[in-house]
Amino acid sequence: MTRYFEYGDDAIEYLKSKDAKLARAIDAVGRVRREMDEPDLFSSVVHNIVGQQISSAALRTVWARMQDALGEVTAETVGAASIEDLQACGITFKKAEYIKEFADKVQSGEFDLAAVEHMSDAEAVQALSSLKGIGVWTAEMLLLFCLGRPDIFSFGDLGIHRGIRMVYHHRKVTREMFEKYRRRFSPYGSMASLYFWAISHMDVPGYDRDYAPMTDAQKKAARKKRTRSS
Repeated sequence: MTRYFEYGDDAIEYLKSKDAKLARAIDAVGRVRREMDEPDLFSSVVHNIVGQQISSAALRTVWARMQDALGEVTAETVGAASIEDLQACGITFKKAEYIKEFADKVQSGEFDLAAVEHMSDAEAVQALSSLKGIGVWTAEMLLLFCLGRPDIFSFGDLGIHRGIRMVYHHRKVTREMFEKYRRRFSPYGSMASLYFWAISHMDVPGYDRDYAPMTDAQKKAARKKRTRSS
């Protein structure tokens, strides 16, 4: 059964009351239905490792193979599989190593998944990003899309940066500016993230321009477009 990130009208009203420009963006986007990741933290970590640097379609194919091969993606089933078994599902040797090491740590008790679920956001990000194959951004996405944490606003996410530039007409979002927005949107940073992601797709009426300076390649493409239309 597909899960979606859950949020209430109180969160939306809070964000709209804090920021008039974001309020207009929220009204333009409407209700966001963002699909969640795997329902348990172990399989979600594995899913994220598998999905790195491959397309969504490739991820679906590999994940289906892994589920067929293992029956269920758990620390026990991964622990019982060999590196070669995991590679046969369509992942690299390095990813297979990362997943096996993660399963071993969970089975031995070195990594306590249950404890992570009760940690603060900062503590959970630190714990998850200590795993091989899991960086800070991936750890933050695990908190948002697996555990459903309500206040995740990732500085490392390019889509959020683009959405902020488009809503506030910034040419660049500095760390200081980002932290200002983080404080403004807390404790509902995750919901703000959903709306900035939606805006960043450039298909919301009234939001079709990224105010970041164009790269040389973008300038060249723009000149060609003008030449063709003249």
